Amino acid sequence: MMHTRVAARRWLGLLLGMGMLLALPGAGPLAFTLGPARTPQATNPLIGVHTRVTDEVDVGKIARTFQMAREMGAVWVVEFFPWAYLEPQPGRYAWDHSDLRLLLARREGLKVIARLGLVPGWARPPRGNPTWLGGEGVFRFARFAAAFAARYRDQVAALVIWNEPNLSIEWGERPPNPEAFVALMKAVYPAVKAAAPEVPVLAGGPAPTLEDSPRVINDLRFLQAVYAQGIAPYLDGWAWHAYGFGSPPEEPPDPGRLNFRRVELARALMQAYGDSRPIYITEAGWNESPVYDHGLPSAVRADYTVRAYAYARRHWPWCPAVAMWALRYAHPEPPVLDGYAFLDLDFRPRPVYEAVRRYARSASGPGD
Repeated sequence: MMHTRVAARRWLGLLLGMGMLLALPGAGPLAFTLGPARTPQATNPLIGVHTRVTDEVDVGKIARTFQMAREMGAVWVVEFFPWAYLEPQPGRYAWDHSDLRLLLARREGLKVIARLGLVPGWARPPRGNPTWLGGEGVFRFARFAAAFAARYRDQVAALVIWNEPNLSIEWGERPPNPEAFVALMKAVYPAVKAAAPEVPVLAGGPAPTLEDSPRVINDLRFLQAVYAQGIAPYLDGWAWHAYGFGSPPEEPPDPGRLNFRRVELARALMQAYGDSRPIYITEAGWNESPVYDHGLPSAVRADYTVRAYAYARRHWPWCPAVAMWALRYAHPEPPVLDGYAFLDLDFRPRPVYEAVRRYARSASGPGD
């Protein structure tokens, strides 16, 4: 869109003109030099990572995050674009931070998968939490998604609609509802396609879980339910979460186990409904926190991560991207969540980062 290109040129002109850049208002300054546009160099085109700069206000740290993603070997990044941030009042959009993030990510040559979610206060009941979406709010979200797609149609590789809808915590603390998720996709998909038909629309995949309760639906049972209720015409693929839970990435899939290859069971279920569209892995990985039940030594985690990228490339022709969680957090996180990070808060690389960087630059990796 013309206004997006104008905004991008405005940011780029500012950055190039200053040579050194200050942070956004409210943050301390961090000087850095804006380098030339880059292209990722990786032998595996599936390598991706979740970058998590949604709440980063320091422009220098945003730029460094995308730079280090590219230097690690990432071709893809997943970024969260909260509706609550971008449309704080009905019909009034605040695009500046998103314009900047996309500009800096694309300057590193990265393909950006944009996840949309988080409901603004004006679009949910007074006591509803930020994941409460229903009624007229569904159509308001569809209008926002269409506006986002129209603005960034030439800057994003795909949109992800919602996140882990089989969990009550992601559904306004209400029981998860496959029928309601299908209704959401039925509203969003045609709205986005009318605005930017070339942008792939991915359904936000369920959280990997074996549980069935009023608060959680087993991921495979949820997937089967949404296909049975007619979701297929309203998506271009899935954004799936493929965590390893302490098991090696090659461990065979089993309906009674959670592991990296569990996504293959989802793929088989899709095919049973005649759906051969792609599955993007938008969250995955292993954890190195000693307080986590499935925590691994850092060297083992690094090895499993590299082997997972290699396995996906060899065996999953239907998978365009594997984006591990998560490159770095903008703020301190609890130990278990921190155990997924590839970089410390001060950008110091952990062993998993260095292992992926070596693999991405090598002529071949494990089994490639």
